[in-house]
Amino acid sequence: MTAFIFPGQGSQKVGMGAELAEASAYAREVFEEVDEALKQKLSALMKGGPESELTMTANAQPAIMANSVATARVLEKEFGLSLTDKADCVAGHSLGEYSALCAADAFSLTDTAKLLRLRGIAMQDAVPIGVGAMAALLGADIDKATALAEAAAQGQVCEVANDNDPTQVVISGHAEAIDRAIEMAKEHGIKRGIKLPVSAPFHCSLMGPAALRMKNALAETPPQAFTVPIFANVSAARVTDPAEEQGLLVEQITGRVRWRESVLAMGEAGVERFVELGGKVLGPMVGRIDKEATTVSLVTMEDLENFAKENA
Repeated sequence: MTAFIFPGQGSQKVGMGAELAEASAYAREVFEEVDEALKQKLSALMKGGPESELTMTANAQPAIMANSVATARVLEKEFGLSLTDKADCVAGHSLGEYSALCAADAFSLTDTAKLLRLRGIAMQDAVPIGVGAMAALLGADIDKATALAEAAAQGQVCEVANDNDPTQVVISGHAEAIDRAIEMAKEHGIKRGIKLPVSAPFHCSLMGPAALRMKNALAETPPQAFTVPIFANVSAARVTDPAEEQGLLVEQITGRVRWRESVLAMGEAGVERFVELGGKVLGPMVGRIDKEATTVSLVTMEDLENFAKENA
């Protein structure tokens, strides 16, 4: 069994998608449709930067999605390998859940781009710049990270945001609490904490205002039936009902990204191979979570050609 997986924020880089766009009209169509949906030349920003602008949440979220969906589209249209035929399920990390839903036909490409633009703006607007922060805890499992977050909170918000793999957990909350957590990391048996270059504290209770805006947006543009099941971030469980997924996407704004548990759940469901579309971020995580799993990352035309040959 195969899962197609879609990366989240942090996987963006200047030049993303440029080679695919040069090689395939199908990729260009994806980027042009996203540009049109957003009334912005996002594809030019993806290709040439500047990086500081691409990294802005409101740009990074639709850009990462566009790159992943373009990769899926090229795989299907150029090489005849459709997600419906080749994937038994899909999953995505944070915003990648929207990419996965788009690839599985739950959202149109235009609607996905608009939703992610709004999601990025809503998350940025929820907390004034400088008030919140996030940190990656290296050499931390979920138990150590949870204990550290609770100790560092001291009346402020300090919560586990991403349970990525057995060696890396991300915390999120008030900047002072995150600074305390970094200072206290070694006392909790954690190798070290590194502050992340993000402009807002994602996936914690401070994101409440953003969750409300996304609830309203998803009420107007709800997911439709999807062609393959999805494993949702906040439940780490298989979902086939669009109405259930709609609620989970709202919860996801303030809730923990349970990536480690999602990979384990997919493994228990029989998934042995994970195919990452548009990045090389999730594959290594999967390898640390499930030593038996096979991982493939598809980024370049050469990656797609090789994958197509092996799966013809």
